[in-house]
Amino acid sequence: MLNRLSRPAVRLVERYLPDAYVLVLLLTLVAAIAAMAVERHTPLAVLRMWGGGFWELLGFSMQMLLVLVTGFMLASTPPVKAMLVRLAALARSPGAAIVLVSLVSLLASWINWGFGLVVGALFARELARQIHVDYRLLVASAYSGFVVWHGGLAGSIPLTIATDGHFLADTMGVVPTSRTIFAGYNLAIVAALFVLVPLVNRWMLPPGNESVVHRPDAERITAVPAAQSQPADRLEDSRLLAWIVGLAGVAFLVDHFVGGGGLNLNVVNFAFLMLAIVLHSTPRRLLASLAQAIRGGAGIVVQFPFYAGIMAIMVKSGLAVTLSQAFVAIADADTLPFWSFIAGGVLNVFVPSGGGQWAVQAPIMVPAAEALGADVAKVAMGVAWGDAWTNLIQPFWALPALALAGLKARDIMGFCLIQLVVTGVVIGAALLWL
Repeated sequence: MLNRLSRPAVRLVERYLPDAYVLVLLLTLVAAIAAMAVERHTPLAVLRMWGGGFWELLGFSMQMLLVLVTGFMLASTPPVKAMLVRLAALARSPGAAIVLVSLVSLLASWINWGFGLVVGALFARELARQIHVDYRLLVASAYSGFVVWHGGLAGSIPLTIATDGHFLADTMGVVPTSRTIFAGYNLAIVAALFVLVPLVNRWMLPPGNESVVHRPDAERITAVPAAQSQPADRLEDSRLLAWIVGLAGVAFLVDHFVGGGGLNLNVVNFAFLMLAIVLHSTPRRLLASLAQAIRGGAGIVVQFPFYAGIMAIMVKSGLAVTLSQAFVAIADADTLPFWSFIAGGVLNVFVPSGGGQWAVQAPIMVPAAEALGADVAKVAMGVAWGDAWTNLIQPFWALPALALAGLKARDIMGFCLIQLVVTGVVIGAALLWL
């Protein structure tokens, strides 16, 4: 049944979903027009909001580019490639490959979202080399695991409100993770998705004659050996230099975790880079890997500033507040977590940032929760799950995975659309009734 349902969804998306760059241009126009029509701002005011916010994600853009580059460099090292090959060998059929990549992505994303994006895409590439399976669904399955990230160990909203001195601490206090990440309803959602997401992906598997099979070329990091007559050449082929620097980085990571440090995007990127330095053995091999890795980063470099501009329009014009208030107006104490989830999902299409979204919605949702007598922790997790949910159809977060896989958004979003419906029902029901 799901295979039959996925066919029209895939055809619809392939026909009408433009390239991710064109989509961000269209979203920019939609946000600008809405700011003028709904919030009554002048075109000049909206233009200033857009241009003023255009470069506000530069730091994050660099982080995401490094997710792509460092993940690729690490995956192209001989030990990691061998490990991926052995793990992929566990899948003996197309269906098993879909289930396995879904589970690996779910687990990695629950641990850390940046880790999950890279691991899922790289594992999908390796599976595609070994198994005759629809490559579009394989990559979509790898990306679909990302839906659990905000209910996992690196969820930005639950970790923010569990931190002393967060910006709403005077209003809602400090909310421990026992009431958010490790609350019964949240663990139930995560457990249900760990079962349903792989099954739904498996049930969408096209028959062999309809599968789009692709075998990614193996990365061959075979830099031309340099003559050893020049000191500079010897440095580029120096294992000692690479190991000193790389192992120093590994030592820093050990000290970081022993000292109680957590796993965030900077730590993930640092770990990937240092391990890549050590496992590539020489600077020359690392640079050859970097030359291959950087090719897929164009989408991130160009598109993320446009999303920063959209976010600025949504926040500064008041559109984000108006949207949140519209859902609060129809909620009561029992349904506010659900409507927070829906509001978060809609807003995430235009403001694809968990932390940024919470900064916008929290000043509306938290007072509403207190006025209605709703569970403020559950309302916060409603926003968090809404943010994670519509990432399934938001190319913003898919860009690194798509670059690693060598696909476009339209190739996978038809399958992700089915997952959007299924996971939306599960998450929404849990927030209403658990």
